[in-house]
Amino acid sequence: MPLVSTEIDFSERLLEAGALLGRKAPRTLQLNLGKLCNLTCAHCHVNAGPSRKEIMEEETLARIVSWVSSAPSIEVFDLTGGAPEMNPRFNELVTRLRELRPDATLIDRCNLTILLEPGYESLAKFLADHRVQVVASMPCYQPENVNVQRGDGVFDASIEALRLLNGLGYGSRHDLELNLVYNPIGASLPPDQSELERDYKEALKREFGIEFNRLFAIANMPIARFLTQLKRAGALESYQQLLVEAFNPAAVEGLMCCDTISVDWRGRVYDCDFNQMLDMPLAGDRRRYVWELDLEEVAGLPIATGSHCFGCTAGAGSSCGGALSD
Repeated sequence: MPLVSTEIDFSERLLEAGALLGRKAPRTLQLNLGKLCNLTCAHCHVNAGPSRKEIMEEETLARIVSWVSSAPSIEVFDLTGGAPEMNPRFNELVTRLRELRPDATLIDRCNLTILLEPGYESLAKFLADHRVQVVASMPCYQPENVNVQRGDGVFDASIEALRLLNGLGYGSRHDLELNLVYNPIGASLPPDQSELERDYKEALKREFGIEFNRLFAIANMPIARFLTQLKRAGALESYQQLLVEAFNPAAVEGLMCCDTISVDWRGRVYDCDFNQMLDMPLAGDRRRYVWELDLEEVAGLPIATGSHCFGCTAGAGSSCGGALSD
């Protein structure tokens, strides 16, 4: 079968489908605290790893917290990385955000293994004490698949960390939500999220006694480390074709860029985490810092798009919260 053109403009496809990509009032602030990580995962779109030096500094964090105090419409604080917990000011940031917004949703995008690293022994309890939702990468419930994608021994460490979290009440207490993230191993789209969640829950409960709340099925974006992997395998064009052909206009309304402000380790703002990694600034114009933003102004700005956006709108759609449509 001949390949379709992968140079199709995403905005043109939106027009053809009559789908409107519009920004709502921002409610989520996603902070990338740095690219330092204890793992080097094959699918990582951040190119994070143990040798990365980029990290959000104390002054930047202080300016962000000050800005948050005057931005009451932000209801969700999504902390990511790298391993966000490896930022030496992670605990201080969580504490300040919880003080400022006692009822806000705080999310830690955790690779699980960090909870077992020397120096982080108290981290799990700290997260529970501050009612931080844990969103944890767990690309499969079988060890072979996890270790291929994330490194030898990661599956066993992840299971140990999940048991630690369960022991603190995660997955059972209403205020300690534990969600897992599935990414396909290769150049394919995620299967049905609800069916996969049932499989995960049955397998993890049966084999390890582990409980969790929800499973988020997220497509791999053809950027950064996964892009390199696709090129090496000679699968880039076919994967891009798959994404374009699977475009689903029903997924557009739920895209994270509609109500999220993504902030990099320097404090600069983007429409989403993927635009951040591709260095596509908010609204496609000058570099802005989050403390310069007027949220009423942001609500009227256009969203910067590119061919990678097909990754978020393929099949059931994909966001930081998993599938976007049935």
